[in-house]
Parts: sequence; C-alpha cells; structure tokens
Amino acid sequence: MTGKVALGLLIPFLGTMLGSGCVYFMKRELKRSVQRALTGFAAGVMVAASIWSLIIPAMNLSEQQGLGKLAFIPSVIGFLMGIAFLLLLDKITPHLHMNAAQSEGPRSRVQRATMMVLAVTLHNIPEGMTLGIVYAGLVAGLPEVTAGGALALSLGIAIQNFPEGAIISLPLHAEGMSRHKAFGYGTLTGAVEPIGALLTIFFAKLFLPIMPYFLAFAAGAMLYVVVEELIPEMSEGEHSNIGVIMFALGFALMMALDVALG
Repeated sequence: MTGKVALGLLIPFLGTMLGSGCVYFMKRELKRSVQRALTGFAAGVMVAASIWSLIIPAMNLSEQQGLGKLAFIPSVIGFLMGIAFLLLLDKITPHLHMNAAQSEGPRSRVQRATMMVLAVTLHNIPEGMTLGIVYAGLVAGLPEVTAGGALALSLGIAIQNFPEGAIISLPLHAEGMSRHKAFGYGTLTGAVEPIGALLTIFFAKLFLPIMPYFLAFAAGAMLYVVVEELIPEMSEGEHSNIGVIMFALGFALMMALDVALG
C-alpha cells in the first residue's frame, strides 16, 4: 500500500516535470490545439473523479455514520467550503491567466514570469490537498475510496500539470534564463503537490470521523479549477471542438478506470 501511495503522489509531480522538460526541445510554447486537447482531457478526468472518487464516497460515508436521508449535508457543506477556499485563493494571489500585452518591457516580462511561477505554485497546493485526502481514505481502508479512483485522479492532475510546467519553463528560457534553470523553476512549482498531499494524509488520520467533509471539500476545490481554469482554456478560440472531444474521452476513461481498477 505504501508503494501505491508514493507512486500516486509522485505521478502529478512527474507531469509537471515532463512539461517543464519541453524547454529542452521546444523554442516556443505548446501549440494551442495541443493545449486545448490536454486541458479538455484533464478536465474530463477531474470532473469524473470529483463525482465517483469524492462526492459519492462522501455521501456513502455519511450514510454509514447514520445520517440517513440527511447524508447529503456533509457533502454540500464540504463542497461549498472547497469552492469558497479557491475563490479566496484567487482573490489574494496572482491569477494564472495574464494578458500577454502586459509583458511589454524587460522589467514587466520578468515580473510576469515571477508571478506566473508564484500563481502556479499556489494553485498546486489545493490539488496536493485533494490527492492527500483521497489517499488518506485509501490508507485508512475506507471501502468507498478505491485504488483505481485514486490512481485515475493522479493521472488527471498529471495531465493538467504537463502544460503548466511548459508555460513556466518556456517563457523563463525566452527571457534569457538557462534551460537547466528554467526547467528547475518549472519543476519546483509542482513540488508543493506531493508535500501538501503528505501533510494532508498525516493530519487527515486525526479527522476520519469528518472525512465526508474533506472528500467533498476536495471535490469543490477540483471543480472550481475545472470551471475557472480548464473549461475556458479548452474552449478558447476557433475550432475548440477538440477540447470538448477530449473532455468526453477523459470523462469516459475515468469512469472505466474507477471500475476496472477498483
């Protein structure tokens, strides 16, 4: 079990690392169509994971705790708290999507790159918490949390992290930073995820009675990222059908993995 947990926590970090590695063989950013495809696929996986790996298990746990027809209450409260947490995070931190026109001039380009590193790093913290909550349930032996669902969640976040790593390392290199250093900065933005996940696993063991709230909180945080970040990206510009198609494929794959690997 320990090996599975370690692998599951490292998969999203590997996605960031691979994306950052684009700096070694690409001079410019990822093609827009590739970004839309990856973003749509990740969004589909994460929406399905929010339902089957987080919200449904949260309600099942509440039923087992004797809430009966009121089993939805912890899920509703936790879900809304997850949304509120990400809303607050977006208010107090720099937003990932910044107008390219703001990058005029050497100083502003450096500031933009610095803010992008900070934004991606901070936005990875809730994803690490989400992973930690799911794997904490897996370690605790909760039957509602399956190994397949946890693994699929890790893969979905890793796919989302791939373009994020690229949009950090490539602009940094374009501003004159060495490839190795740009790769290092891009990779470090993903390091907070396994760290945050491990801390969440450690503390979640103390709060197993309120695990339904934690699971629903993770679902709210994840769906906020999907609606606020991923869906606008996959639908941007002309010929955005590729994003919708990949969303459907990601959603279907997550459903299949949750059952097949469960």
